[in-house]
Amino acid sequence: MTVEIYRDAWGIPHLRADDAVGLARAQGLVTARDRAWQLEVDRHRAQGTSASFLGTEALAWDLFARRVRLDDTARRCFADLERRDPGTARWVRAYVDGVNEGLADAIAPEFARTGLTPGRWEPWTPLGVWLAVHILFAGFPSKLWREQVAAHLDGDAIGLFATDGPGTSGSNGWLVSGERTVTGQALIAGDPHRWIEDPGVYQQIHLSCPEFDVVGLAVPGVPGIAHFGHTGTVAWAITNAMADYQDLYRERLRRTGAGVEALGPDGVWRRAARHTETVGVAGAEPVEVEVIETDRGPVIIGGPEGIDGDPEGAGAAAGPPGSVRPSGPAGPMGIPVAISLRYPPRVTGDLGFGALLPLLRARRAADVDRAFDRWAEPVNVVQAADTEGGVLHRVAGRVPLRAEANRLRLVPAWEPGHEWRGWHVSPRAGLTDGVAVMANQRGPAEPLGVEFAPPHRADRIAALLAGKERWSAADMPALHTDTHLGSAAPLLDHLATLDGLTPEAAALRDRLLGWDRRMDAGSADAALYAAVRGAVVRRLAAHPAFTGLTTPPAYPEVFRPWLALVPRVGFALEHLLRAGELYGVDRPAAVRAAIEDVALRPPAGVWGDTHRLAPWRALEPERPHDEPGLSGDHDCVLCTSGVPGLTDRAARGPAARYVWDLARRENSRWVVPLGASGLPGSPHHRDQLPLWLTGDLVPVVTDWSLLKKETDV
Repeated sequence: MTVEIYRDAWGIPHLRADDAVGLARAQGLVTARDRAWQLEVDRHRAQGTSASFLGTEALAWDLFARRVRLDDTARRCFADLERRDPGTARWVRAYVDGVNEGLADAIAPEFARTGLTPGRWEPWTPLGVWLAVHILFAGFPSKLWREQVAAHLDGDAIGLFATDGPGTSGSNGWLVSGERTVTGQALIAGDPHRWIEDPGVYQQIHLSCPEFDVVGLAVPGVPGIAHFGHTGTVAWAITNAMADYQDLYRERLRRTGAGVEALGPDGVWRRAARHTETVGVAGAEPVEVEVIETDRGPVIIGGPEGIDGDPEGAGAAAGPPGSVRPSGPAGPMGIPVAISLRYPPRVTGDLGFGALLPLLRARRAADVDRAFDRWAEPVNVVQAADTEGGVLHRVAGRVPLRAEANRLRLVPAWEPGHEWRGWHVSPRAGLTDGVAVMANQRGPAEPLGVEFAPPHRADRIAALLAGKERWSAADMPALHTDTHLGSAAPLLDHLATLDGLTPEAAALRDRLLGWDRRMDAGSADAALYAAVRGAVVRRLAAHPAFTGLTTPPAYPEVFRPWLALVPRVGFALEHLLRAGELYGVDRPAAVRAAIEDVALRPPAGVWGDTHRLAPWRALEPERPHDEPGLSGDHDCVLCTSGVPGLTDRAARGPAARYVWDLARRENSRWVVPLGASGLPGSPHHRDQLPLWLTGDLVPVVTDWSLLKKETDV
């Protein structure tokens, strides 16, 4: 069998093979050549072994991965795939064979620095990588935060903090039907918002064989093109649906001579699976972790002795005198409480990989629709369009039917009424005036979720699209890079009511009230607004009303981003400023003090001086890059997220941008934040960064005569 590997001017791989299986092997091979270090980090993260070469900083993740049973779940799901869909299983195996072939002679400086030798991928490793990337995607730790808010304030306060908060991921996407384009054929465009990583979380790739010819954004370590693709006659894209499909249960556990038992909803103690594992840590002693699984799911917090060894199950250091303990009590008889996680792949043994080959083979929107019927996790909003005028706007993924309480907070495993009772039917939606917009707002997925992104991005995209009758592919970057900040209004409204300010503060207020509300990197006004916003956030978070939320329970470290008060206040600021009453907090006084503080010590430069790219790396480079300043902000269409009140540095943002043109695929465009190669020093490691910063896109090339042949496999 002949497999050909080509590259375009940006180092993007274009692969051609005699069949889908040979193509999968080539995809694995070229991914290992381009992203060897990234693949090995992700494999170890899926196994819970990354601390063995990354040290103590990776230990928290490894402990979580072991307790939540990522690797075992991946094995189960692959075994199920082999039984139900042997053709897809063979295709996945071919990808793994290619990865192993590529890793055999992989070159990456990080291997030498850490002493890591690339290991062997197993057939289930791509499923483990997928799980590791998405296990926290639905933000189940937010339920831990809601418990804290309810315990220290009350249940009504939960809504005040409800927003697209820390640890979640969003995206923009829009579909413009043929009636609204200059060509008469549809356009799909958008940008997934994720943690910006180096190497990037998306891989531009072109896969061609007699069955299909697809360009799209792949997830390194996973075969095919799952999220964003264009087959020539149909294209699709996704955003996070913000659905809630993972449940947390309080568990009552006890040790017996035979092991551990858990109390079920029928009042019967049942044996829980239990074993211990040892986590190796570079530069430190190994750590032993107890792995327990009840009938609900793996225990991810606490154990038979409670949370962090607390026999009352409260799991936190005592707060100030008179404060409420952060977690609920153990219950009658002082039985300790632990917390288990129930998540669909662990329950069903299906990770939805059966959708991947049908997506590549799709010819029409109806084919994409049928393929996404097999989708499992994460739950996404899907848009698709084809050259015959077909369009699709639906939710895809598995969301359990269960009690409303399960969706909101932790529920007691020992009480009936919290079991899963089947699966929701995926909602569907249509187009409005030839347009559909998805930006994690309350839309077709609303019945499936609890917290959604504020409507600012979706409203802004819809307004921009309404402002022009006909659109072309070349018009789309103007939407990608729009920096209008809709969420600025509540703070500016508070500023407008202030009187009696010092002359310096009054001048600053007037300047901000005249600001165009654009978070451009070169804007001094945007920097001033961000400084005032940060000062307000810190003052609100420091108010005695929220003292109980400043010290989270002694939960595992991996959950801390969801439990930190300052980020929660920062992302919920407009809710907190607009609420009728806020537990005695004098918000006008906080805003007044904040603007006076900033007026005394205003930022000297522009927004891009502090709002700089901060990509995540498993291992920091020996020679750190001077990362650029960015335009945008959390609630802009150009969503580059710092943490208001904590840091302006942006760790989240558009992990790719794309424009799919159904009139002519070669008019499509795309870009990633850094480049196609994960190898430091490669000419294609960071060559797309200048384009990404300015909003420019790379042409999608599908003409083989314009590509440079690299090798035959």
